[in-house]
Amino acid sequence: MQDMDSWLSEKKEISRRNAAQAVFEDVRTAIIDRKLALGTRLPSEVQLAERYGISRAIVREALRSLQTLGFTQTRTGRGTFVASESPARQLGGGAYSARDLMEARPCIEIPAAGWAALRRSNAQLASLSSLCDRMDDEEDVQTWVRMDAEFHGEIAEASGNAIFRKVVADVRGALSTQSELVEHVRGRRKASNAEHRRILEAIAAGSQRDARAAMAEHLLEVKRSIIGIAGEERAPLTI
Repeated sequence: MQDMDSWLSEKKEISRRNAAQAVFEDVRTAIIDRKLALGTRLPSEVQLAERYGISRAIVREALRSLQTLGFTQTRTGRGTFVASESPARQLGGGAYSARDLMEARPCIEIPAAGWAALRRSNAQLASLSSLCDRMDDEEDVQTWVRMDAEFHGEIAEASGNAIFRKVVADVRGALSTQSELVEHVRGRRKASNAEHRRILEAIAAGSQRDARAAMAEHLLEVKRSIIGIAGEERAPLTI
């Protein structure tokens, strides 16, 4: 087994555009291949940044996805440790698991999209349209993830239902964590942007049925991605 110091000493050349994804994949592979054994404390953010020639912020982004998948566990004041050689059956997301989100989102966001098609204001429609345009052009993962959460929050706002708005706002952090993970592992930004655009078009047309259908399809694709991620190294995620 290659020891951690030897692994760390191997300098990596990675693309700046997909740096966080590359770091995530490299560390995940090292864990799966047992180059980084269970219980090993990972190098510090400074050491990892030096290994890859990138910023600590990008390293931190990759480490979040590893923890969300259950490969690592961060212990306050002690560092980040290798916790598993395969994804957890219940993927994390802050206060909510992937299963929590998959079960709850269709119950909230599908009807919210339908009501938004009937109740949205011109200003809200313009805001949603602007978000879609900016997301199409955005290459920074963290910025895109924030706009993704904002898009779903804007739809809940446009629904005119205070409960939908409150629930989506409450899970926003977990949604961002999940969105970041899916982008790092699956690279779904382009597909997600197209799905968002279809939701927007249905809301703009005032079609409750089409808005509900477009949101349902988007959430189904996210669900498929999450199940696929959890099932890459082991049995599929129980839902």
